[in-house]
Amino acid sequence: MSLPPFALRACSAAAWLCLVCGTLSTSAFAQTTAIVPLVPVLVTGSREPLPINRLVGDVSVIDAEHIRASTADSIEELLRREGGIQVSRNGGAGQSAGVMLRGSSASSTVVLIDGVRIGSATLGQTDLSGISLAQIERIEILRGPGSSLYGADAVGGVVQIMTRRGKGPVEIAVHSAIGAYASSELDGSVNGSSGAFDYAATLSHEASDGVSALKPGDQSGYFNPDRDGFKRSSAQFRGGFTFAPGHRVGISVIDSRLHSQFDSADFDLSTNKPDPTPDFRNRLHTRVASIDYRGAISMEWTTSMQASKQIDGLESGGTTLAGFDTSRQQLTWQDAWTPRAGQQFVAAFERLDETVAADALAGAPKRHNDAVVLGYSGAFEAHKLQADVRHDHNSAFGNVDTGKLGWGLDLTPNLSLRAVAGTAFRAPSFNDLYFSGFGVATIRPERSQSVEVGLTWRDGDRTAGMTLYRNRVRDLIGYEPLAANCPPGFTGGCAANVSRARLRGATLNASQQVGAFSLRATVDFLDAKDNITGNRLARRAAHQEMFGVDWSSGQWIIGATVVDVAARPDGVATLDAYRTLDLQARYKATPHCQIEAKLLNATDRQYEPAHDYQSFGRQAWIGVRYSSVGL
Repeated sequence: MSLPPFALRACSAAAWLCLVCGTLSTSAFAQTTAIVPLVPVLVTGSREPLPINRLVGDVSVIDAEHIRASTADSIEELLRREGGIQVSRNGGAGQSAGVMLRGSSASSTVVLIDGVRIGSATLGQTDLSGISLAQIERIEILRGPGSSLYGADAVGGVVQIMTRRGKGPVEIAVHSAIGAYASSELDGSVNGSSGAFDYAATLSHEASDGVSALKPGDQSGYFNPDRDGFKRSSAQFRGGFTFAPGHRVGISVIDSRLHSQFDSADFDLSTNKPDPTPDFRNRLHTRVASIDYRGAISMEWTTSMQASKQIDGLESGGTTLAGFDTSRQQLTWQDAWTPRAGQQFVAAFERLDETVAADALAGAPKRHNDAVVLGYSGAFEAHKLQADVRHDHNSAFGNVDTGKLGWGLDLTPNLSLRAVAGTAFRAPSFNDLYFSGFGVATIRPERSQSVEVGLTWRDGDRTAGMTLYRNRVRDLIGYEPLAANCPPGFTGGCAANVSRARLRGATLNASQQVGAFSLRATVDFLDAKDNITGNRLARRAAHQEMFGVDWSSGQWIIGATVVDVAARPDGVATLDAYRTLDLQARYKATPHCQIEAKLLNATDRQYEPAHDYQSFGRQAWIGVRYSSVGL
């Protein structure tokens, strides 16, 4: 049986990565003592804290040190450097952005902040441009089907953002930087604990004059030569009180405001010609508030509860503004039972109420979702087993059942094999259901079935991994242009279940510490096609690579990151492939103060992140970072 081309390329890349790791380990590690890192503990892969080597799935974590050391200018750029993730952004930093996990759409990725679902229910996705990197402690990524744990929209996976939680002596930290395009960053934080209380607070502000979002001569005639900049301000507080050993109540509040400019046009009704001269702006206001409790009832039993509210408000337009507001109230009750070491059962109940208010939607549509989750994870000598099932009942589209089963085997103390199969679904957005002249209330959720196999190798500070996956998605929601195929009364087309898709690919990653050098690489191959037309899905690159190297000596750290993205279709156009190079240098002037410099897109590569949109060219930054407890 012959392998498809993407699989052959994946095997070749895997061999190359293994050769690199093997060569480096024999030549360099005989001279150095390997550092054995702590095993990360993740929540997202099972809803309960588990060591990453206990989870059966393609999961990873971006920790605080990685975030602070990265040259990424935004959360979406940070995520793009992880395996299995591509980015869709309408221009440079500050413009609307989403991530696509394993070839799925941005609407097929669940984004959580401290367990709270965020994003727009009208669009059905999360605009990551509204989230500041300054307030993030770490990011956990679950690739592959996540609906059996988190419900609707986790076809491609789940991205969970964790904010800071205070512990230990008080720490005061400040970071400030300035860059080209009149760009600036300023953030400060304080966190720590005192007796039974813990606290963490962050304030941040970012701004840039930017460049024109659209290129001259765009096909729609929307280009405006003015600069389309942005301002983003965020405030975050997280605190808790441990009123008895093993019992803590906490609160979390996040407020983020993004004001960004973009290019569009008003239309003269008499001539139907576009007028791109107005100053078009997005005003996005994201608010998240939650109260939670976690307690160890006994050595075997832990219970958690969380009540939260999330508001996503967007005003968008030029001479007139259109409003789109989402309000979510979520209640979660979860219990974990560990009858013995290596065995854990999880049961959870969730209630989610969603209400939207938009000028284009009649009234204030609302829906509610009740869900029950059951999960199990177990370790049996060299074998690991993980199983999740979930039942969702939604007032708008009825009942959906999803499940996932994963098996893992430790072939050696350093090498693990896994196989995972699961189902997932994407719910129709409020626009799909209720938008005037477009929405259809009877539209069905998208459904997916996926399988994956993977290998993971860890030896001290050396890692390598490979994942092969296939995902079949049916009932894709899109635009049906023929009024005859729409319900009566639709004259200009409508939302409909229009197609099926096949997503298959391979993700490879490796990291290695060689003396003073830290190396990391990811290689992605993706075959994402519409099953009916045979065309590649929009904005999906057939392959994407990242390679990074950091050199550390004394007070200096110098690094470089290369990201290579293949050509991808976007509407009637094909976007050219491109490669960017980011450089950085950090100098620790004192144990508490560090001077930082970076050069983004050092080769001044001009490329389109989306059709007719343009990104920043070369951008130099200089900044300083201070921490009262040391860096």
